[in-house]
Amino acid sequence: MTTSNRVCRMFGIRCPLIQAGMVWCAPWQLASAVSNAGGLGIIGAASMHADVLAEHIAKCQSATTRPFGVNLPLLYPDLDDHIERILAGGVPIVFTSAGNPGKYTRMLKVHGVTVVHVVSSAVFARKAEDAGVDAVVAEGFEAGGHNGREETTTLCLVPQVVADVDIPVIAAGGIGTGRAMLAAMVLGAEGVQIGSRFVTSEESSAHPAFKRKVVDTAEGGTVLTLKELAPVRLIRNSFYASVQKAYADGASVETLRAFLGKGRAKRGMFEGDLDEGELEIGQVAAQIHEILPASRIVEEIIGEFRTLMEAFKAGPHGRFGFGGDPCQ
Repeated sequence: MTTSNRVCRMFGIRCPLIQAGMVWCAPWQLASAVSNAGGLGIIGAASMHADVLAEHIAKCQSATTRPFGVNLPLLYPDLDDHIERILAGGVPIVFTSAGNPGKYTRMLKVHGVTVVHVVSSAVFARKAEDAGVDAVVAEGFEAGGHNGREETTTLCLVPQVVADVDIPVIAAGGIGTGRAMLAAMVLGAEGVQIGSRFVTSEESSAHPAFKRKVVDTAEGGTVLTLKELAPVRLIRNSFYASVQKAYADGASVETLRAFLGKGRAKRGMFEGDLDEGELEIGQVAAQIHEILPASRIVEEIIGEFRTLMEAFKAGPHGRFGFGGDPCQ
């Protein structure tokens, strides 16, 4: 691959667009479809037992000859079992999140795996680089999951991380269009990771009712909460109201953890309980208006990205007039 883009070279992909490994929403069908479309598909291991993950890896390998990866949150139990299946399956790329990447980065890289870690601050980005990861995902406050407690937006976070590390930076949080992808690249990112837009893809394993709820979510319909545990952005529903009542009643961390310990994420996103389930999604949900095949989503995002990039190059008479000095 002759591209100058480090993310494309690192992963062996045509376009620096990565699908996030969303919990309960990222099966082999979605990962293979995104990879076949020219991006990097990711299997979401967070909702899978080790044997189920092995099955998804094998089926993804049968469905695409292109590279794909696995997302592995480091706060989940049985990590060694998951890594054993990842290595046995010959998965070339692993995205880690929600924990310290030190121990597992070394373990994976010894076996030739490319490792990327999701961060929410420049401080964590530097620590991840020191731990030996090959790239970082700088995920802003707008995202659905793995948000930072500092609530730093993507617009602020990406250039901070780019300035502080030498490894490639992939932007995430609030990105669901080619326009947003271009903006992230202007900020210094060398690729983007997109989750919410792919939640509503046809290949996503999210329940149809949850997909429709995302499509129907308007501006302001999501709220970042549960910072004491793992900050997530939720659609307002009865479960969210229960969490807010718990806060008002002075609930302890243990009480809040008990709310989530009842399989709330599976109940909401996978089983379609829109009232009592946890409905994680990013702020970009307000910009999602239809359920499409994953290949069509990739095509639309990359098409808009390229069209706008050419408009920026068009000079004084282009749409943006940024070929010269716009401040005349």
